[in-house]
Amino acid sequence: MTRDLLEIDDLTPAELGRLLDTARKWKADPSAVPRALAGRGVALVFEKPSARTRTSAEMAAYLLGGHPIAIRAEEVGIDTRETAEDVARTLAGFCAVIAARVFDHGVLVRMAAAVEVPVVNLLSDVAHPCQALADLMTIGEVFGGVEGRRVAFVGDGNNVAASLAYGAALTGFELIVSSPPGYELDEHLVDRARNLGGAIELVADPNEAVRDVDVVYTDVWTSMGEEDEAEARREVFNAWRVGPELMDQAGSGAVFMHCLPAHRGEEVAADVIDGPASVVWQQVENRMHTKRALFAWLVSAQEVV
Repeated sequence: MTRDLLEIDDLTPAELGRLLDTARKWKADPSAVPRALAGRGVALVFEKPSARTRTSAEMAAYLLGGHPIAIRAEEVGIDTRETAEDVARTLAGFCAVIAARVFDHGVLVRMAAAVEVPVVNLLSDVAHPCQALADLMTIGEVFGGVEGRRVAFVGDGNNVAASLAYGAALTGFELIVSSPPGYELDEHLVDRARNLGGAIELVADPNEAVRDVDVVYTDVWTSMGEEDEAEARREVFNAWRVGPELMDQAGSGAVFMHCLPAHRGEEVAADVIDGPASVVWQQVENRMHTKRALFAWLVSAQEVV
Protein backbone atom coordinates (compact mmCIF):
# COMPACT_ATOMS: atom_id res chain seq x y z
CA MET A 1 0.00 0.00 0.00
CA THR A 2 1.32 3.44 -0.96
CA ARG A 3 1.98 5.69 2.03
CA ASP A 4 2.25 9.47 1.98
CA LEU A 5 3.51 11.99 4.52
CA LEU A 6 1.26 15.04 4.35
CA GLU A 7 1.28 15.60 8.12
CA ILE A 8 3.34 13.91 10.79
CA ASP A 9 0.35 12.05 12.23
CA ASP A 10 0.17 10.07 8.98
CA LEU A 11 2.68 7.98 10.95
CA THR A 12 1.80 5.88 13.96
CA PRO A 13 3.85 6.42 17.14
CA ALA A 14 5.66 3.14 16.46
CA GLU A 15 6.44 4.08 12.86
CA LEU A 16 7.68 7.50 13.91
CA GLY A 17 9.89 5.95 16.56
CA ARG A 18 11.41 3.52 14.05
CA LEU A 19 12.02 6.29 11.52
CA LEU A 20 13.86 8.38 14.10
CA ASP A 21 15.88 5.35 15.21
CA THR A 22 16.86 4.72 11.59
CA ALA A 23 17.86 8.35 11.06
CA ARG A 24 20.05 8.24 14.17
CA LYS A 25 21.61 4.90 13.17
CA TRP A 26 22.47 6.07 9.66
CA LYS A 27 23.80 9.39 10.94
CA ALA A 28 26.19 7.50 13.22
CA ASP A 29 27.13 4.95 10.55
CA PRO A 30 26.78 6.24 6.97
CA SER A 31 28.04 2.88 5.66
CA ALA A 32 24.75 1.34 6.82
CA VAL A 33 22.67 3.49 4.45
CA PRO A 34 21.07 1.28 1.75
CA ARG A 35 20.78 2.27 -1.90
CA ALA A 36 17.02 2.17 -1.61
CA LEU A 37 16.55 4.64 -4.48
CA ALA A 38 19.18 3.25 -6.87
CA GLY A 39 18.10 3.91 -10.44
CA ARG A 40 15.06 5.93 -9.35
CA GLY A 41 14.15 9.58 -9.28
CA VAL A 42 12.72 11.88 -6.61
CA ALA A 43 10.72 14.85 -7.89
CA LEU A 44 11.11 17.95 -5.71
CA VAL A 45 8.48 20.55 -6.61
CA PHE A 46 8.98 24.05 -5.19
CA GLU A 47 6.16 26.57 -5.40
CA LYS A 48 7.97 28.24 -2.48
CA PRO A 49 11.80 28.26 -2.58
CA SER A 50 13.96 27.05 0.31
CA ALA A 51 17.70 26.51 0.54
CA ARG A 52 17.54 24.06 3.45
CA THR A 53 14.57 22.05 2.20
CA ARG A 54 15.95 21.63 -1.30
CA THR A 55 19.51 20.85 -0.23
CA SER A 56 18.51 18.37 2.47
CA ALA A 57 16.02 16.60 0.18
CA GLU A 58 18.45 16.43 -2.73
CA MET A 59 21.21 15.00 -0.54
CA ALA A 60 18.81 12.52 1.09
CA ALA A 61 17.82 11.18 -2.33
CA TYR A 62 21.41 11.14 -3.62
CA LEU A 63 22.78 9.29 -0.58
CA LEU A 64 20.12 6.60 -1.13
CA GLY A 65 21.40 6.18 -4.68
CA GLY A 66 18.58 8.16 -6.27
CA HIS A 67 18.42 11.09 -8.68
CA PRO A 68 16.79 14.24 -7.27
CA ILE A 69 14.99 16.47 -9.78
CA ALA A 70 14.20 19.97 -8.46
CA ILE A 71 11.34 21.72 -10.26
CA ARG A 72 10.47 25.41 -9.90
CA ALA A 73 6.93 26.77 -9.76
CA GLU A 74 7.11 28.33 -13.22
CA GLU A 75 8.15 25.01 -14.76
CA VAL A 76 4.89 23.32 -13.83
CA GLY A 77 2.37 26.08 -13.13
CA ILE A 78 0.18 24.07 -10.80
CA ASP A 79 -3.48 24.87 -11.54
CA THR A 80 -2.50 27.49 -14.13
CA ARG A 81 -0.68 25.55 -16.87
CA GLU A 82 -1.75 22.14 -15.53
CA THR A 83 -3.87 20.79 -12.73
CA ALA A 84 -2.19 19.49 -9.59
CA GLU A 85 -3.42 16.02 -10.54
CA ASP A 86 -1.83 16.16 -14.00
CA VAL A 87 1.46 17.40 -12.61
CA ALA A 88 1.48 14.51 -10.13
CA ARG A 89 0.59 11.94 -12.81
CA THR A 90 3.37 13.20 -15.06
CA LEU A 91 5.99 13.06 -12.32
CA ALA A 92 4.82 9.65 -11.12
CA GLY A 93 5.68 8.29 -14.54
CA PHE A 94 9.34 9.13 -13.95
CA CYS A 95 9.91 9.19 -10.20
CA ALA A 96 9.54 6.93 -7.17
CA VAL A 97 8.68 9.81 -4.80
CA ILE A 98 7.04 13.20 -5.29
CA ALA A 99 7.87 15.80 -2.65
CA ALA A 100 6.44 19.30 -2.84
CA ARG A 101 6.63 22.63 -1.03
CA VAL A 102 3.39 24.46 -1.74
CA PHE A 103 1.23 27.40 -0.69
CA ASP A 104 -2.03 25.44 -0.44
CA HIS A 105 -2.15 22.15 1.47
CA GLY A 106 -5.07 21.06 -0.69
CA VAL A 107 -2.69 20.76 -3.65
CA LEU A 108 -0.79 18.02 -1.83
CA VAL A 109 -3.99 16.19 -0.94
CA ARG A 110 -5.05 16.21 -4.58
CA MET A 111 -1.64 15.09 -5.81
CA ALA A 112 -1.60 12.20 -3.37
CA ALA A 113 -5.08 11.10 -4.40
CA ALA A 114 -4.09 11.08 -8.08
CA VAL A 115 -1.02 8.80 -8.00
CA GLU A 116 0.29 5.55 -6.59
CA VAL A 117 3.74 6.82 -5.61
CA PRO A 118 4.42 8.39 -2.20
CA VAL A 119 3.79 12.12 -1.87
CA VAL A 120 5.72 14.06 0.79
CA ASN A 121 4.84 17.47 2.21
CA LEU A 122 7.97 19.63 2.23
CA LEU A 123 5.85 22.51 3.60
CA SER A 124 2.32 23.77 3.14
CA ASP A 125 0.25 26.52 4.69
CA VAL A 126 -0.99 24.19 7.44
CA ALA A 127 1.82 21.67 8.04
CA HIS A 128 5.59 21.16 8.04
CA PRO A 129 6.03 17.48 8.95
CA CYS A 130 9.61 17.08 7.70
CA GLN A 131 10.67 19.95 9.95
CA ALA A 132 8.98 18.22 12.87
CA LEU A 133 10.92 15.02 12.15
CA ALA A 134 14.19 16.94 12.35
CA ASP A 135 13.04 18.71 15.52
CA LEU A 136 12.16 15.45 17.24
CA MET A 137 15.48 13.90 16.26
CA THR A 138 17.35 16.93 17.62
CA ILE A 139 15.49 16.99 20.94
CA GLY A 140 16.16 13.27 21.33
CA GLU A 141 19.87 13.74 20.65
CA VAL A 142 20.24 16.64 23.07
CA PHE A 143 18.33 15.10 25.97
CA GLY A 144 18.73 11.37 25.35
CA GLY A 145 15.03 11.03 24.56
CA VAL A 146 11.90 13.03 23.81
CA GLU A 147 9.25 11.63 26.13
CA GLY A 148 8.53 13.77 29.17
CA ARG A 149 10.36 16.85 27.91
CA ARG A 150 8.76 20.29 27.95
CA VAL A 151 8.95 22.47 24.84
CA ALA A 152 7.74 26.07 24.50
CA PHE A 153 6.95 27.41 21.04
CA VAL A 154 6.92 31.22 21.19
CA GLY A 155 5.45 33.23 18.32
CA ASP A 156 3.08 32.67 15.42
CA GLY A 157 0.81 29.63 15.80
CA ASN A 158 1.74 28.54 12.29
CA ASN A 159 2.38 25.35 10.30
CA VAL A 160 5.61 24.62 12.21
CA ALA A 161 3.78 24.87 15.53
CA ALA A 162 0.98 22.64 14.24
CA SER A 163 3.28 19.82 13.14
CA LEU A 164 5.24 20.14 16.38
CA ALA A 165 1.96 19.71 18.30
CA TYR A 166 1.20 16.46 16.49
CA GLY A 167 4.78 15.34 17.02
CA ALA A 168 4.37 16.01 20.73
CA ALA A 169 1.25 13.86 20.79
CA LEU A 170 2.99 10.96 19.03
CA THR A 171 6.16 11.01 21.15
CA GLY A 172 4.97 12.09 24.59
CA PHE A 173 6.46 15.50 25.26
CA GLU A 174 4.56 18.51 26.57
CA LEU A 175 4.14 21.49 24.23
CA ILE A 176 3.32 25.00 25.42
CA VAL A 177 2.46 27.50 22.68
CA SER A 178 2.47 31.25 23.34
CA SER A 179 1.28 33.66 20.66
CA PRO A 180 -0.10 37.20 20.45
CA PRO A 181 -3.90 37.49 20.43
CA GLY A 182 -5.23 36.64 17.00
CA TYR A 183 -2.18 34.58 16.04
CA GLU A 184 -2.78 31.54 18.24
CA LEU A 185 -2.63 27.96 17.01
CA ASP A 186 -6.05 27.17 15.53
CA GLU A 187 -8.41 25.59 18.04
CA HIS A 188 -9.26 22.65 15.78
CA LEU A 189 -5.53 21.87 15.42
CA VAL A 190 -5.13 21.91 19.19
CA ASP A 191 -8.14 19.61 19.56
CA ARG A 192 -6.72 17.26 16.93
CA ALA A 193 -3.38 17.06 18.76
CA ARG A 194 -5.11 16.50 22.10
CA ASN A 195 -7.26 13.77 20.56
CA LEU A 196 -4.03 12.03 19.61
CA GLY A 197 -3.08 12.10 23.28
CA GLY A 198 -0.99 15.26 23.22
CA ALA A 199 -0.36 17.50 26.22
CA ILE A 200 -0.81 20.84 24.44
CA GLU A 201 -1.23 24.06 26.38
CA LEU A 202 -1.84 27.59 25.10
CA VAL A 203 -0.33 30.27 27.35
CA ALA A 204 -0.73 33.96 26.60
CA ASP A 205 2.32 35.24 28.54
CA PRO A 206 5.59 34.18 26.86
CA ASN A 207 7.49 34.48 30.15
CA GLU A 208 5.10 32.03 31.79
CA ALA A 209 5.19 29.75 28.74
CA VAL A 210 8.96 29.24 28.84
CA ARG A 211 9.25 28.81 32.61
CA ASP A 212 11.30 25.67 33.39
CA VAL A 213 11.03 24.23 29.87
CA ASP A 214 13.75 22.17 28.19
CA VAL A 215 13.41 23.81 24.76
CA VAL A 216 12.50 27.32 23.64
CA TYR A 217 11.49 27.31 19.96
CA THR A 218 10.53 30.17 17.68
CA ASP A 219 10.02 30.95 14.00
CA VAL A 220 9.93 34.08 11.86
CA TRP A 221 7.09 36.45 12.55
CA THR A 222 6.25 36.86 8.86
CA SER A 223 6.22 33.80 6.63
CA MET A 224 6.61 33.74 2.85
CA GLY A 225 3.43 35.06 1.26
CA GLU A 226 2.64 37.33 4.24
CA GLU A 227 5.12 40.10 3.41
CA ASP A 228 2.42 42.78 3.31
CA GLU A 229 1.77 42.10 7.00
CA ALA A 230 5.42 42.40 8.06
CA GLU A 231 5.32 45.87 9.65
CA ALA A 232 2.11 45.20 11.59
CA ARG A 233 3.44 41.85 12.79
CA ARG A 234 6.68 43.40 14.09
CA GLU A 235 4.67 45.63 16.39
CA VAL A 236 2.28 42.88 17.53
CA PHE A 237 4.98 40.26 18.13
CA ASN A 238 7.54 42.46 19.87
CA ALA A 239 6.86 40.99 23.34
CA TRP A 240 7.42 37.49 21.94
CA ARG A 241 11.04 38.11 20.92
CA VAL A 242 13.36 35.42 22.31
CA GLY A 243 16.16 37.31 24.02
CA PRO A 244 18.50 36.42 26.89
CA GLU A 245 15.92 37.53 29.47
CA LEU A 246 13.32 35.14 28.10
CA MET A 247 15.83 32.29 27.89
CA ASP A 248 16.71 32.92 31.54
CA GLN A 249 13.14 31.93 32.46
CA ALA A 250 13.65 28.47 30.93
CA GLY A 251 15.02 25.50 32.80
CA SER A 252 18.68 24.89 33.54
CA GLY A 253 20.29 23.42 30.45
CA ALA A 254 17.47 24.57 28.14
CA VAL A 255 18.28 24.84 24.45
CA PHE A 256 17.08 27.18 21.72
CA MET A 257 15.59 25.95 18.43
CA HIS A 258 14.55 27.71 15.22
CA CYS A 259 13.52 26.24 11.87
CA LEU A 260 15.23 29.08 9.93
CA PRO A 261 15.68 31.43 8.18
CA ALA A 262 16.15 33.65 11.21
CA HIS A 263 15.84 37.42 11.48
CA ARG A 264 18.23 38.45 14.24
CA GLY A 265 16.82 41.38 16.19
CA GLU A 266 13.24 40.42 15.37
CA GLU A 267 11.99 37.05 16.64
CA VAL A 268 15.36 36.17 18.22
CA ALA A 269 18.34 38.04 19.58
CA ALA A 270 21.69 37.36 17.94
CA ASP A 271 23.28 36.36 21.24
CA VAL A 272 20.62 33.65 21.67
CA ILE A 273 20.70 32.04 18.22
CA ASP A 274 24.48 32.37 18.05
CA GLY A 275 25.00 31.51 21.72
CA PRO A 276 25.87 28.26 23.51
CA ALA A 277 22.23 27.22 24.06
CA SER A 278 21.47 27.22 20.33
CA VAL A 279 21.11 23.87 18.53
CA VAL A 280 19.77 25.29 15.28
CA TRP A 281 22.61 23.95 13.13
CA GLN A 282 22.08 20.49 14.56
CA GLN A 283 18.42 20.89 13.54
CA VAL A 284 19.49 21.85 10.01
CA GLU A 285 21.72 18.81 9.60
CA ASN A 286 19.02 16.51 10.93
CA ARG A 287 16.65 17.60 8.17
CA MET A 288 18.75 15.55 5.76
CA HIS A 289 19.08 12.55 8.07
CA THR A 290 15.34 12.33 8.72
CA LYS A 291 14.38 12.84 5.05
CA ARG A 292 16.80 10.07 4.10
CA ALA A 293 15.15 7.65 6.52
CA LEU A 294 11.69 8.79 5.37
CA PHE A 295 12.36 8.36 1.64
CA ALA A 296 13.84 4.90 2.20
CA TRP A 297 10.85 3.85 4.30
CA LEU A 298 8.33 5.11 1.77
CA VAL A 299 9.87 3.35 -1.24
CA SER A 300 10.65 0.09 0.55
CA ALA A 301 7.10 -0.82 1.57
CA GLN A 302 7.93 0.41 5.06
CA GLU A 303 10.53 -2.33 5.51
CA VAL A 304 13.58 -0.11 6.00
CA VAL A 305 13.62 0.56 9.73
